[in-house]
Amino acid sequence: MMLDVSQSAGNDVTTGAAETAEVEKSDSTEPVPAAEASRGGALLRTAARWLPPLLTVEGLVMYVLALRVSPGPLRGVEVEDIDGLGLISALPGAAFAAILLMITAFFVTIAQNTDRKFLLLFQISAITFALHGASALIHDEPRFHTAYVHAGFVEFIARTGESSPILDARFAWPGFFALVAFITRAAGITDLTTIMQWTPLLSNLLYLLPFVLILRQVVATTRARWFAALLFVLVQWIGQDYFSAQGFTYAIYLAFVAILLRWFGRVEPRETPPKIGGRLRRLLTRLDGLTPGELSHSTGAYDRSIMLVLLIGLFVAATAAHQITPFMMLGVLAGLILLRRSSLSWATPFFFGLIVLAWISYQTTTFWSGHLEQLFGGLGRILENLQRNTGDRIEGSDPEHALVLMARLGICAVILLLAAAGLLRRLRRGVGDRAALLLLCVPVLALGLQSYGGEIGLRIYMFALPGACILAAYAFFPNLPAGTADNPDETVPIRRRNIRFNPRLTRRISLLLAAACALALSMAFLVARYGNEQFERVSSGEVAAMHYVYEHDEPSARVLYMVPLIGPEVTPTIPWGEEDFDKIRYEQVLVDKNPTVISSVIDKLRLSPPNTYLVVSQGQAAYLQLNHGYPVDWQERFRTVLDSAPALKQVYGNKDAAVYALRSHPKNAEIPEPVNLRGPGDRSSPWTPVGLGALVVAWAALFGYQLIRLREPGRASRARRLLVWTAVPAFLLSVAVVAERFIVIGLSTGP
Repeated sequence: MMLDVSQSAGNDVTTGAAETAEVEKSDSTEPVPAAEASRGGALLRTAARWLPPLLTVEGLVMYVLALRVSPGPLRGVEVEDIDGLGLISALPGAAFAAILLMITAFFVTIAQNTDRKFLLLFQISAITFALHGASALIHDEPRFHTAYVHAGFVEFIARTGESSPILDARFAWPGFFALVAFITRAAGITDLTTIMQWTPLLSNLLYLLPFVLILRQVVATTRARWFAALLFVLVQWIGQDYFSAQGFTYAIYLAFVAILLRWFGRVEPRETPPKIGGRLRRLLTRLDGLTPGELSHSTGAYDRSIMLVLLIGLFVAATAAHQITPFMMLGVLAGLILLRRSSLSWATPFFFGLIVLAWISYQTTTFWSGHLEQLFGGLGRILENLQRNTGDRIEGSDPEHALVLMARLGICAVILLLAAAGLLRRLRRGVGDRAALLLLCVPVLALGLQSYGGEIGLRIYMFALPGACILAAYAFFPNLPAGTADNPDETVPIRRRNIRFNPRLTRRISLLLAAACALALSMAFLVARYGNEQFERVSSGEVAAMHYVYEHDEPSARVLYMVPLIGPEVTPTIPWGEEDFDKIRYEQVLVDKNPTVISSVIDKLRLSPPNTYLVVSQGQAAYLQLNHGYPVDWQERFRTVLDSAPALKQVYGNKDAAVYALRSHPKNAEIPEPVNLRGPGDRSSPWTPVGLGALVVAWAALFGYQLIRLREPGRASRARRLLVWTAVPAFLLSVAVVAERFIVIGLSTGP
C-alpha cells in the first residue's frame, strides 16, 4: 500500500515540475511563489522517506542531551533521586519523549512496504543506544561490581602469563580473559575502565548483527523480521552483556546459530512416511505437510567446508571461555538435525560433544577434583533450580523494589505468551517454524543441570530470547512475504476462518498494537534492567576506597564485605578484585539490622590477620535495604558507630565509602603469604594417555566423515564406512576414560 503511495508520489513530483515549468513560461510575473508551492508539495509528498530518519536523529540527540546536561526541569539526571524503582525514577521527561520519538519513527518506517534495511538497522541501533547505554551516559564509573573482578582476572593473566583455578573456578575457563589480556597488552592498555563502561552497549550492538542474519533465514514479512529485532532489544533486560565471558560467548552463540541456518539449513520434507501408527503418525504427517518457516540456501561444498571449520572454531572458543554456552550450542545443533532442519550429520554433534568432555575432563581438573557435588549436584533438580531462580528472587522487603522483580517476571510472561500466540497464528496459516521453536525450547533443558549459583533461570531466558522474539513477532505479523513482483501483497497459504477482514485494516491494527506493545516494553525494560541501580551502580568513592586497599596489600590482605546472612553464593556489592586478585582474600562479615550492634564485625577483625580491612559502601547499604529490610539510614548510623568504636580506626573515607581496620594487633601476629597458585598440580589416572590418544583418533575420524559427506552428500563411499568403524570405538573409549578420570580423580579428597 505504502509502496504504491510513494510511487504515485514520485509521479506527482514529476508532474508538478512540468506544471511549474509551464507556469513560468505563461506567467513570468509570479514564478517564485509557484515554484515554492511546488517544492513544498513535493516535500510533503515525500515525507514518508525523509521524516523517519529525521525523527530518529532528533530523538537520539534529545536523549543524549537529556541525560548529559546539568539537572533541571524535564532534563538532566540527579543520581541521588534514584529510589527502589531504579534509574527510571531519576530519568527526566525529555528522555521518555526521546524514546517515544525513536520508536514512533521505527514504526513509521516499517509501515512502508519498502525494505529500508540500513535505515531500520540505524533506528534499532539508536533505540539500543538509548536503552542499553543509559548507565554509561550517566555514571562516571562502570556499572556492576562483577565487571571489576573480571578486569582483575585480565590484569592477573597479563601480569603473570597464566590462569589459576586455585584462585577462582572461572579461571578454569580463561578463554575470554586471556584474549582480552593479549589484546590490551599488545595495545598498551592498562586501564579497562572505558572498555567496561561501554561494553553493555557494544555487546548489544554486536548481538544485533548475527540476530539479523538469523532473521534473514526465516520465512516472514519485513515487518515481522524487524519487529523481532526490536523485541530482541527491548526484552534483553537481564544484564549479562557486561564485561564478562557470558556476554562474549553469547555473541558466539548467535553467530553459531546464524551459520547453521544460513549455510547448513535444510527444509526438505520427509522422503518416507513415519513408521509409527495411530494418531502420532497422523500428527507427524500433518506437521510434515506444513509450509517450512525457514529458507534453504544452496551453497557449494567448498564454502560449507570453510564454514564447518569456522563452526568448530566458534565452538572451541565458547568451550574455553564459558561453562554453559557450549551446551546450548550443542543442543541447538542436535535439535536442528533431529528436526531435519540441518544438512549436517550426527557426526558433528558427537565431535562437539567430545570437545566439551575433553575440556572439562582434562583442563578443569583443579576445579572439579574432590568437588563432584558442585559440578553434578544439580542434575535432575528441576523444581529446586526453578525455585531458586524465581521464588527466591521475589523475596524482598522494599515495596518499590518488589515492583522491579515483578516487572522482570512480567516481561518474561509477556514474551512467552506472545510467542505462543505467534506460533498458533502461524500454524493456522499452515506454517511450521521448527527452528524458532527449537531455539525457544532447547535452553529450558538447562533447568535439569544445576542452579548455577541461582542464575540458571536468567541464562535460560537469555538463550531462549532469539526464538521467543521471532515467534512473538508472528503474533502481530504472521503472514508470509510477497511471492513475486506480480503479487506484492502478503500471502496466506491457509486461512481457515469464516470472516475475512480487510487486509489493509488488519495490517494497520497490527502495526498499532505492535507499536503499543513496544512502547510498553520499553518502559518496563527501564524498570527491569536498571531496577537495581541503587546497589549495582558504582561510584568513584567506592572505587577510590578499593584502590586504597590495593595500595596496602603487601604481601597479602583481606577484605571483609557485609552480608545479612553467611552463605556460599553471596556476591560482594563492592567493586572488588580489580587488582592484585592473587594477593587479596574476600570474606563475608555478618552485620545486624540494628546499626549499633557491631560485635560481629569486631570479632571477625580480631580473628583475622593484619592487613584485614572492612569496607563499608553505599552499594552494600542499598542492597541490604532493598533486599533485606535494613533501615534507610543504616549506613550513616553504622559508620557513626564504627567511627566511635575504640577498637577500630578509619584508614580511608569519603561520602560513598569508608575503610576500617583494627587499631592494634597482637605482637606475634604476622601477615600471611599469598595463596599458592600452583595448587596440588596436574592429576592423572592410569588410562589418561590412552584416553588422549582415543580423543585424537575420534576427532579426526568424525571430522573426516562430516567433510566427505559435505562433498558427497548422497553417496555411501567406502572411506565414510571406514571412518565410521574407526570413530565409534575411539569415541566409546575416550568417553570411558573420561568417566574413569571422574571416578579416580574426582572422588579423591586428598591434595
